[in-house]
Amino acid sequence: MTESETMKKMLEEIDNRIALYALTSRLMMIEVDEPFLDQIEADEGLLALLPNYRDWKKRTELSKKELVDKYYNVDFANLFIMHLVPYESFYTREDQMIESGGDNPVLSLYNALDFRVELEKARVVSPDHIGVELEFMYMLCVAQKKALEENDLEGVCELLSVQRGFLRDHLLEWAPMFLINAKRESRTPLYHDGTELTLEFLLSDYEYVVAQQENYCTDIGEEE
Repeated sequence: MTESETMKKMLEEIDNRIALYALTSRLMMIEVDEPFLDQIEADEGLLALLPNYRDWKKRTELSKKELVDKYYNVDFANLFIMHLVPYESFYTREDQMIESGGDNPVLSLYNALDFRVELEKARVVSPDHIGVELEFMYMLCVAQKKALEENDLEGVCELLSVQRGFLRDHLLEWAPMFLINAKRESRTPLYHDGTELTLEFLLSDYEYVVAQQENYCTDIGEEE
């Protein structure tokens, strides 16, 4: 494979990662609305990743507004507000308390990379919410794409290192437990498929990041 072909392949892969982190973070950050559903349904590739949602009969029987008000918003509240706890600190602290203050371990990393969490605009009370952590990965992928386009291999490798560490030390430490529970408790195909997709994507994306780092960043490989 030529250098230009390698670059094209890497850009296609980062575009796919950006799209999936954008989808999953938005799905888990705040209730869905009609424009978001229109965006999903306009993309056959995204719909294929949500097969139960795609084939759900109620999508043809009810308006999007009815589906949002009567089904999706109810399911979101059940999974992300009322019955389950989508926060890393709940799973990693011995007292199972949500750390919403400055001692939250992800906050220093966010600040170091100039990632600002606007809690008031989302249905979250702490920066270690699963939707925010997925959005952080989205931001890292966007930055990686920019570095690729500028042929900044050192920048790409640095970003891969941050992604690998964040997935390993944060998201993969607790999100699988939440997502497995959320899939089991979901009441609509949208959140059933969405939680399953997120879990599968996080596991495969970690393997991808590790492989990319080992292939292109041998000088800065890290110990597990």
